[in-house]
Amino acid sequence: MPPWQPTTSETIKTLREQRGLTQRALADAVGVTDKAVSKWESGRGLPDISLVEPLSAALGVSVAELLTGDVRQNANRAGNLMRSKFYVCPICGNVVYALGEGSFSCCGVQLVPCEAEEACDGHAVSVERIEDEWYVTLDHPMQKDHFISFIAYVTMDGAVLKKLYPEQEAAARFRIGASGVIYAYCNRHGLARVHTPRRERPARGNILG
Repeated sequence: MPPWQPTTSETIKTLREQRGLTQRALADAVGVTDKAVSKWESGRGLPDISLVEPLSAALGVSVAELLTGDVRQNANRAGNLMRSKFYVCPICGNVVYALGEGSFSCCGVQLVPCEAEEACDGHAVSVERIEDEWYVTLDHPMQKDHFISFIAYVTMDGAVLKKLYPEQEAAARFRIGASGVIYAYCNRHGLARVHTPRRERPARGNILG
């Protein structure tokens, strides 16, 4: 029997909602079905012990917090890259990446952290595994006035950002690491995210715009 506590169902649901994830998005992140997530949250089933680490990573908490339900909101999470922030200058397009919120300026403008939204109706984004890399492609115009500025791959312990420019292909390759999140920034519509697939099947979503 996995070492889950009775509060696990409530913890999973609360953390999922706090991160703005649908049951389907969480299911894709850990390689299960949305029906499985629904059972966990309703107390009609428990996650397998093999899912402890990917589930805690997807929900942005430690394994101990997930198992006990004791989520310390004031804990020091400075080293958790899944809670990092992107700042983009609206004038020159410069990108600032930080492990948390801070005070940054560029071109005389005070920058604000980008609020990432789950991919929704709009341009398609595809994340597929090709050998040992995630190959990320987007069905998005790459014109001078409307383009994807960067694509980033962020996990619990690392981050890689690929800067893009108009007339380039809206695509990037990242060496596969831990389960994480792919971010893409549209200069018109802002930051969108999609979780990497845990297994080899492709994960599909959409990017705003």
